[in-house]
Amino acid sequence: MAVDRSRTEGEQPLVRAVNVMKSFHGTEVLKGIDLDVRRGQVVVLLGPSGSGKTTLLRCINQLEAIDGGRIWVDGDLVGYREKDGHLHHLTDKQVAAQRRDIGMVFQRFNLFPHMTALQNVAEAPVQVKGVDRKHARERAVQLLEQVGLGDKPDAYPAQLSGGQQQRVAIARALAMDPKLMLFDEPTSALDPELVGEVLRVMRDLAQQGMTMIVVTHEMGFARDVADHVVFMDGGVVVEEGKPKDVIRNPQHERTKSFLARMRTEDEEETTDAQKP
Repeated sequence: MAVDRSRTEGEQPLVRAVNVMKSFHGTEVLKGIDLDVRRGQVVVLLGPSGSGKTTLLRCINQLEAIDGGRIWVDGDLVGYREKDGHLHHLTDKQVAAQRRDIGMVFQRFNLFPHMTALQNVAEAPVQVKGVDRKHARERAVQLLEQVGLGDKPDAYPAQLSGGQQQRVAIARALAMDPKLMLFDEPTSALDPELVGEVLRVMRDLAQQGMTMIVVTHEMGFARDVADHVVFMDGGVVVEEGKPKDVIRNPQHERTKSFLARMRTEDEEETTDAQKP
């Protein structure tokens, strides 16, 4: 049963980005991005490579510092404090405190190879939040069950498929009890037959009401799970709205061109998969 998100309409957004700008070596990557994400909402960012989607996620999680604009998460200004009309950088300790409320899942799994699945999931709550190790392990067991890996607590990353490793990575992020989950192309490094198992976990999280911002090229997920779709290109938001409007009835030529290309690639992959 789908989560009723209508009650969040009047609430302050969990994430608010206003006129966010970011440049690398003189090249503008984000050119004044505005984005609101309500509590319990699933927002999917679509767009070609280089459009700024990943950079926006990294700015929300403070892996990159913004050059202009503001980002708030749960009412807190990200990365800065404002005093007498001036912005002052937070200390590394303050940044770390903000970041621990945000889970992030990357393209690559980044698991500790010398740790079992259980240890990978349990370690951060112990080291970062001071959780009792016994409690952290019990919670890790629950989370591995949640992502369908209850039978793999003692497996090392090298003994797991890519899809299984990514599910451990999701469980690891959830172990910190985040208020927000960011997914950066979580299935792009996986073989096609393993994509579905990761998307199923993400669909379950959406059903449970987790607030999620997802960068993905998985159009089925965007169409079926997202509450809001944002199409970015060239560092700007070109078009946004409900999935049925943006994906099925795009208004902007750049959006139409991108979606047509995605459909062609999907058809080619399907054809290749059917070849003997």
